[in-house]
Amino acid sequence: MARRTTRTLLAFVGAIFLSTVAYAQSAIVGVVKDSSGAAMPGVTVEASSDVLIEKVKSTISDGDGAYRIADLRPGTYSVTFTLTGFKTFRRDGLQLPSEFTATVNAELGVGS
Repeated sequence: MARRTTRTLLAFVGAIFLSTVAYAQSAIVGVVKDSSGAAMPGVTVEASSDVLIEKVKSTISDGDGAYRIADLRPGTYSVTFTLTGFKTFRRDGLQLPSEFTATVNAELGVGS
């Protein structure tokens, strides 16, 4: 009986811990435009940080140039925007607190 109670208690504590970790997730969102102000679809946006298990999370901007990288742990991030034919845009030292959505917009100039 004591063993069963211990298992139940551990399962309950584990469920609370996991829900707290999931709840503390943050995100980075924004819009990518070119130097004329036109939306840029198809831009690769990468968020990198030592706090991420996979070290980098990425997405592609949509038809309106908008992007969203979700489920990020609190920490310091670098966000990089790349598209062939355009200069790379990078934002370093972005402090992302718990349960926060940071907006990082980018303007990409034509590459050389």
